[in-house]
Amino acid sequence: MDINGKIILITGGSKGLGRATAELLIAKGANVIITARNGEYLKQVADEIGAFPIQGDMSKEVDVIKVFEECMQQFGRLDAVINNAGLVRGRGPITESNLEDWEYVFSVNVFGAAMVGKHAAKIFKQQQYGNIVNIGSTAATKGYEGGSIYVASKFAVRGMTDCWREELRKYNVRVILINPTYVPTAFGTSDGQEKKVEDKLVKPTDIAHAIYSALAMDDKAFITELTVWATNPF
Repeated sequence: MDINGKIILITGGSKGLGRATAELLIAKGANVIITARNGEYLKQVADEIGAFPIQGDMSKEVDVIKVFEECMQQFGRLDAVINNAGLVRGRGPITESNLEDWEYVFSVNVFGAAMVGKHAAKIFKQQQYGNIVNIGSTAATKGYEGGSIYVASKFAVRGMTDCWREELRKYNVRVILINPTYVPTAFGTSDGQEKKVEDKLVKPTDIAHAIYSALAMDDKAFITELTVWATNPF
């Protein structure tokens, strides 16, 4: 689709990958809505980059509904949703995992993503047009030691993406999965602060470019799944 003038919602849009994607799409002429749980910081970022902020916790369906209602009230339509909000907790052996960590991670990465997909799909089916980009992970393609909780959540996102794609193609809705490799931003840090990206590692702007490129493809075609690795991080 032609990005210029399109209305695009990015969940988890105030930091890291979400912010980088918002900045790129705004530079390409899109009207971008960003969400985050921290309303004060969200507004600060939105003012800095020229986005429209809507505070919300994507693990709560009432907040998800509020975000979509405000999007439609403000813009009257929605062209794409980037389902980016996500987190990690509970790294370690399965024998040391606890239910609280499982529930916490799945509340955002799976249940929150599902509710965003649900309400986006309602709008897109009515419009007979739309785009959903789910942010997975290379962890959605292969497990690793100590990663049971996070990996399981991203495998779930990959599975949901396959299902939505089959359901929504007949409504002219493209459902795309982007699997970033490890990008050392604020994601997964205890203090929520952005981290410096080493030269050999993938940057948020690299993933943002992948998302933009997938969306910018002509509407008659789409990428089902795109995985981005660092060429030589060792």
